[in-house]
Amino acid sequence: MVMAKATPALLVLADGTSFEGLSFGAKGTTVGEVVFNTGMTGYQEVLTDPSYCGQMVTFTYPELGNTGVNPDDEESAGPQVKGVIARNITYRPSNWRSTESLPDYLVRHNIVGIYGLDTRALTRKIRSSGAMNGIISTEILDPGELLRQVQLAPSMAGLNLVKEVTTKEIYEWSTPTDSHWEFNPKNLDSTEVPLTVVAVDFGIKRNILRRLASYGCRVIVVPANTPPEDILKYNPDGIFLSNGPGDPAAVTEGISTAKALIKEGKPTFGICMGHQILGLSLGAETFKLKFGHRGLNQPCGLLQQVEITSQNHGFAVTEKSLEADVEITHLNLNDRTVAGLSHKTLPFFSVQYHPEASPGPHDADYLFEKFVKLMRDSKA
Repeated sequence: MVMAKATPALLVLADGTSFEGLSFGAKGTTVGEVVFNTGMTGYQEVLTDPSYCGQMVTFTYPELGNTGVNPDDEESAGPQVKGVIARNITYRPSNWRSTESLPDYLVRHNIVGIYGLDTRALTRKIRSSGAMNGIISTEILDPGELLRQVQLAPSMAGLNLVKEVTTKEIYEWSTPTDSHWEFNPKNLDSTEVPLTVVAVDFGIKRNILRRLASYGCRVIVVPANTPPEDILKYNPDGIFLSNGPGDPAAVTEGISTAKALIKEGKPTFGICMGHQILGLSLGAETFKLKFGHRGLNQPCGLLQQVEITSQNHGFAVTEKSLEADVEITHLNLNDRTVAGLSHKTLPFFSVQYHPEASPGPHDADYLFEKFVKLMRDSKA
């Protein structure tokens, strides 16, 4: 690792607001929706989460890169973000699991980053004005020219980004044998015949696949545009609808597939975009949140039970659009938006948050157990 002299960089938002900083990671110019994440840890999982495709992430925690990066913590094949925005960064990580520094990792994957700016002011700007497109450049330092470029970029609303992150080929997930840090489910009977789950990949995180496998499921991952009749050829015990980026209402192929699969009555579990896709397929509508929910401590619940959850989404299901046979199981307790759904008579349920992320507590891991029980009951 060689520390080079810092290069000036500039961030310009679509409303003309600009922030001067320094370059880290790759050199160049990049455009995306600027959002913020409030997590104190887990930056590598954030950067490699396909749900962040098309976005530039502002990290509100002031130190980034202290623990470096390592292959075990990747949620996909590499970074999915358009850019990284930080207050301070380190070129000398300190962690026994680290194999590379964050700046070197971003250079290797050609991801542009900017640091040294006031991320608190930027976060307050996004909170007040809403998430908007932005541009980071180490090549062009003229705010006017960058503003002209960023204003040509499409809005996230109406944008289908699933096609950029979904798998190109069908594959069966197999958790690496050296994955020693996995926590095991309670009351898992290893003698039972594995359940077959077909996961429709809208941008699936690897830890979702790990959790399903840890509960004894055989997981077959298929592209988002896989016809429902091809999915049913696997005679699945259950259907999983994954997380993913962009506007869920624009993922028309996924909505059509979910509608067709629902008619089969197979137990179905959706997470994040999968939750939104399930809601849309059941007749609901979605809308874009002002600045979204991205962090590790979002409280969700209903009545007396509260879960501390990891969230990453910019859209939500419209409560008033839900039909009578769909009930709300969870609300985001910060803004009362819909965070969980289930069907009153059919084996379908979903959550807006990420139970697989386990942000310290394992409050929501029971949802995988619930899915397994639905599949077992359906086979009985």
